[in-house]
This record gives sequence, C-alpha cells and structure tokens, in this order.
Amino acid sequence: MSQKARFSIKISSEQYLAYYQRSVNNVSVVATDGRRIQFPAKLLQKFVTHDGIEGAFEMEFDDQHKLIELRKL
Repeated sequence: MSQKARFSIKISSEQYLAYYQRSVNNVSVVATDGRRIQFPAKLLQKFVTHDGIEGAFEMEFDDQHKLIELRKL
C-alpha cells in the first residue's frame, strides 16, 4: 500500500542552482502532517521555472519508502 505526503516549497532560481551544481544534493521539507522528508534535489528538476520552484506538491511512496511519484498540485 502506498503512502502520500504533501508539502509546500519555495526555492529561488539562485538557490536551486546550488542543487543543480550538486553542491547540495538533498532537499529537506516538512510535510503538512509534520513528517520531515528528505529526497534528492534532482527530483524537482522538472518543476523549475525562471523564478525557481514554488508550490504545493504531493509525494507518493511505497512501504519501503521508495518514491512512486512526485507531482505538483
């Protein structure tokens, strides 16, 4: 059975550049239910705009905490 976690994030394009250049590898967020979630920054790459990344997201993962899907809400 899969689990879901929702979170909001705001990363400027300058901040994301550090992730893109691999000086920072992981993003850490607090889900709306209070869980802290850490995941590879590269998962956000498809959501980057000229302004960076901003919005609400939902992450779905399996019982072994393996990512199934990350989607923007």
